[in-house]
Amino acid sequence: MAKPVRVLIIGTGGMAKNHAEQFKAIPGVTLAGGVDTRPAQLAAFCEAHGIERGFASLDEALAWGEFEAVTNVTPDAAHFATTMPVIAAGKHVLCEKPLATNEADATAMADAAARAGVVNMVNLSYRNVAALQRAAQLVREGAIGTVRHFEASYLQSWLTQPAWGEWSKEPQWLWRLSSKHGSKGVLGDVGIHILDFATFIAGQDAVQVSCLLKTFDKAPGGQIGEYVLDANDSATMQVRLTNGALGTVAATRFATGHLNDLRLRIYGDKGGLTVGWEKNVSSLSICRGDDVLTGTWEPVDCPEVPNVYQRFIAAIRGEGVAEPDFARGAVLQRMLDRAEQSARQEGLALAV
Repeated sequence: MAKPVRVLIIGTGGMAKNHAEQFKAIPGVTLAGGVDTRPAQLAAFCEAHGIERGFASLDEALAWGEFEAVTNVTPDAAHFATTMPVIAAGKHVLCEKPLATNEADATAMADAAARAGVVNMVNLSYRNVAALQRAAQLVREGAIGTVRHFEASYLQSWLTQPAWGEWSKEPQWLWRLSSKHGSKGVLGDVGIHILDFATFIAGQDAVQVSCLLKTFDKAPGGQIGEYVLDANDSATMQVRLTNGALGTVAATRFATGHLNDLRLRIYGDKGGLTVGWEKNVSSLSICRGDDVLTGTWEPVDCPEVPNVYQRFIAAIRGEGVAEPDFARGAVLQRMLDRAEQSARQEGLALAV
């Protein structure tokens, strides 16, 4: 019988629904409580997901304390303030990405979690993609030799078409365009995913980055209602890895024709890999051995992998590794901070 784990959910917005459904599907996991300052939304969320108790504040929930783990689904700017008390209370914690909004806070969270000895993970959801995990394994096994070059992109188009709703009318999209509402633009929203996608598969950290960011005119006066549309819409980066390999990383909300696609092409001195997550389909192909003479690419089978929620619970039960952890989240936050600093200096190359 699976060891029981009781989970508290902080925040009841759009992503919280996914967290609740995923945790409920794991045998032995109980949704013990929910936290939100909005009474009506909290009550509706708890009823919809069969959550035992609702709390108007995190302090109330921690005072009650009848749970082992917390999943933090608050807005980005609240991650630090809401996660640190959870760690201090000795609770295991899964936090939405990005871990924080700056390197100092992310590092403090990672250090505090390590000192407390709690299971800590950040929800980099594309680690659930089978092709990503298999590609990382192949690189570590030397299948493509020494990594020399890569091209990575995260392509969205919700600013050019209404497939997910009308961005100019719906708060769930407008806040993502406004720094005053906590957005770090496309760089913070999905740039973190593609940076993790590329560097995790490469098995190396970035040691230098040069970045350009662009915010396009999208409304008269650059504002819609209370939302000042000042967050970046497109990002391009030049990245140098630990071993000197070079790569380009791009993220945009203007990739017309792509709803939500990730691509990586990574090349070593013995072969290459193409890794995709397009139209919600995982794909991986490889060119190596004699195939390099003809440029022939062969598909690679990729076994399904546990998702982040399953890995988080397994780590609490002592049955798996807590990965990606807060330390990884802090490394990615440092990359994002340096990219922003580079963009403010017209793309000056900066050490990470």
